[in-house]
Amino acid sequence: MTVFDKLKKIFSPGKRHRRQVPFVVLFKTFQGLLEKNNKILDAIAAMGDKLGGDYVFDKNYIVSSCQEMRDLVYKLIYDLDTIAPSKYLGLYDAFQRINHEIEEELAGRPVIAQADCVIPFETISRDSGDVVGGKIANLAEVHNILGLPAPEGFVITTTAFKAFMEYNKIWDRIREQPFTVKAGQEVRALVEQGSLPPDLKRALQKTIEQLQPAAGDKKLLLAIRSSAWGEDGIHTFAGQFKSFLNQPVEKLVQAYKEVIGSAYSPSAIEYRRSKGISEDEVAMAVGCQLTIDAKVSGVLYTLDPTTPERDVMVINAVWGLGMPLVSGQVPGDRYLLNRTPPHEVEGLNVRHKVSMLAPKEGGGTEELSVPEELQMKPCLEREEMLRLAELALVIERYFKKPQDIEWALDKKNQFIILQTRPLNLQTQMANLVCNLTETVQEYPVIFRGQGNIAQRGVGAGQVVIVKDDEDMEDFPAGAILVGKYTSPRLAKAVPKASGILTDVGSPTGHMATIAREFRVPTIVNVGEATKILRPGQEITVDAEENVVYDGRVKELCYYEFTEEPFEESYEYRLISRVLKKIAPLNLLNPHDKNFAPEGCRTFHDITRFVHEKAVEELLDLEFHERSMGAPAKKLKLSIPLGLVVIDMGGGLEESAEGPEVEPDQVISLPLKATLDGMISPGMWSTEPVSVDLGSFMSSLTRTFSSSLATPKYLGQNLAMISKEYMNLSLRLGYHFNIIDAYISDKVNDNYAYFRFLGGVTDLQRRSRRARLLAELLEAHDFRVDVRGDLVVGRIKKLDTARMLLKMKTLGHLVAFTRQLDVTMTSDAEVENSKETFDRLTAGAIPERN
Repeated sequence: MTVFDKLKKIFSPGKRHRRQVPFVVLFKTFQGLLEKNNKILDAIAAMGDKLGGDYVFDKNYIVSSCQEMRDLVYKLIYDLDTIAPSKYLGLYDAFQRINHEIEEELAGRPVIAQADCVIPFETISRDSGDVVGGKIANLAEVHNILGLPAPEGFVITTTAFKAFMEYNKIWDRIREQPFTVKAGQEVRALVEQGSLPPDLKRALQKTIEQLQPAAGDKKLLLAIRSSAWGEDGIHTFAGQFKSFLNQPVEKLVQAYKEVIGSAYSPSAIEYRRSKGISEDEVAMAVGCQLTIDAKVSGVLYTLDPTTPERDVMVINAVWGLGMPLVSGQVPGDRYLLNRTPPHEVEGLNVRHKVSMLAPKEGGGTEELSVPEELQMKPCLEREEMLRLAELALVIERYFKKPQDIEWALDKKNQFIILQTRPLNLQTQMANLVCNLTETVQEYPVIFRGQGNIAQRGVGAGQVVIVKDDEDMEDFPAGAILVGKYTSPRLAKAVPKASGILTDVGSPTGHMATIAREFRVPTIVNVGEATKILRPGQEITVDAEENVVYDGRVKELCYYEFTEEPFEESYEYRLISRVLKKIAPLNLLNPHDKNFAPEGCRTFHDITRFVHEKAVEELLDLEFHERSMGAPAKKLKLSIPLGLVVIDMGGGLEESAEGPEVEPDQVISLPLKATLDGMISPGMWSTEPVSVDLGSFMSSLTRTFSSSLATPKYLGQNLAMISKEYMNLSLRLGYHFNIIDAYISDKVNDNYAYFRFLGGVTDLQRRSRRARLLAELLEAHDFRVDVRGDLVVGRIKKLDTARMLLKMKTLGHLVAFTRQLDVTMTSDAEVENSKETFDRLTAGAIPERN
């Protein structure tokens, strides 16, 4: 029995019951949990920074960082189990699974992820690189994220590769040391003789049947291409692995085995040896694409690798299929286009093209003669060049590096992207950025030194101000994402962004971690970016020097292409693989079904889940659990609130003795700010309100949910406080309020939760008041959910000053809307009340009756 099995037995629901632990003790556990949460986020940020190339590190650093992370995450889970015993035991299983994968990576046994053996291209997600290989991962992002045309098809995954190697008992031969060219020859023979595992056979048959309709009434023919780990990344592996064009499905298995075997060819073995890549790091996926009957094919470099200072794109094109061009058998036409719209043609070299490669109807390829009238004609028209140039720059902006793109123009005159990989131009680009200091002085500065850098780099593009989920769904590739807060929900748009600016936020928060994962230049806590920047405005975000320029600073954008090739090192590859088990955040929305222990795929997921649930559990504790063992004091106020305060430590001055407390003896930051809002002049009306008989009877006959029928709601107004914390439970007439907040100098800890329900009138009037509350909360930057007359507002990760302003606003709302449902006789009253609230909070205080 493992240690984790023992822990599960100890913590199983049948063995434990809700512990009768004083709330003060639970709160101290919660504070410890917050501290560990911050340490984990700091550690993730520190490890992510190493990917930027600014730090020297070795394997010992990676091992010790993973050990520290492991210990913190385990203790975090234990803290949540203290607060909510036996409720989230699945977290221990998730922890064990993730930690095992990390340990395997550190031991030099790279983990091939468990996934389906065969995956259709359209279902490949942005984090599937380890499953589908580098080449197909790039192509899937081009199609599934950027929405650009790519061939239909499927990938035989690295999971299938692992299954094939295990089924045919080939791993043992590979792991013999040293692995020689002769050993590679033996492995290729074993692969050639091998059989597909039954599960893989069935999956292939099913997928082929599903793909057949895409070929119409024609024979299903496939291009079968390698997609190994790391291929088309910093290591291109160009020409090292086999590919097959226009293959019938009956030849798929043989072609698949030949592609796998090519990973152990003499040239591939020598390539890996020269790059310091071990044989244990080999994992081969194989992409199977519908054959494109191309009219024209070619290669585009988004920057000329021989003379990058010319700022031109290079297009090479041939008639028919592009294999002769990419293999160097024919030169093809060569066009030079300026990178800046309208992409003027700066060079045109049309070759004499006498032959072309074309797909045969039954499979395979054949060489055909080019019609005489096309032999000296350019393969692409001017309009086609422009379309291709725009597609290429979209891809370059997304991947943030110059690209080497294979493309085809089909018989319907549509461009199809076949492959894209980075052009490595570090040495050539260095000369372009030698006079940056003088160059950037020509550009107006919008911000300088404002905010905190979360991810270094440079990005340029048009401003897109993101306010809601719909904005993120439609976010254009290559734009600058500008938002108010660093919400994890921004993750949908981060991969498409050239840069990110937020008004507030933390450089070690969840979204900052996602920005580092995708290496998107990011500055948070800028101040008023959403107010100063205009939608569509072109800007350059220099997250190296913490400057934002008006306009596109071309020379700074070149700076991004000059990084040293440190990514070739074993340590870089190891920390990259380990971070995939640590840093990605998959649990974005607490309302999603996968927001559960079973949905945790990384340590970051566990951390996010624990933090969210710890706040919920603390909020939902019953009244008697909150007050156990704590002395209660009544707070003397100028309004008839009848509030009882329980101080858990540091919430009241030491001089606050006796049964009553004066307002000036309150030290608790959230309570003090909330009370300031409640007692603001004009907010709390003491005038009686008239209630019609129908509304009164409605309130008498209405029942509340079980979550409201607890002692904490039955006439008791209670505040549990410390210096940084407040849980305020209020029953004011016939409605119920809960405000739960934590405010400290650690931005990542700070949050406020507001819940409102009820009223004395009919549902329509109560719903109008709920709408009023929701609109006012949203106007003050809360994320709001409304269900009938239930309103829930949340805000988090603001600095202390901003959080205190939000708490004062909540105090205003509690007081202002206390009996307001009675006056909500029409929709017009909602707008009238909003105007009145705005005047009151702005300082123009008319009398309220």
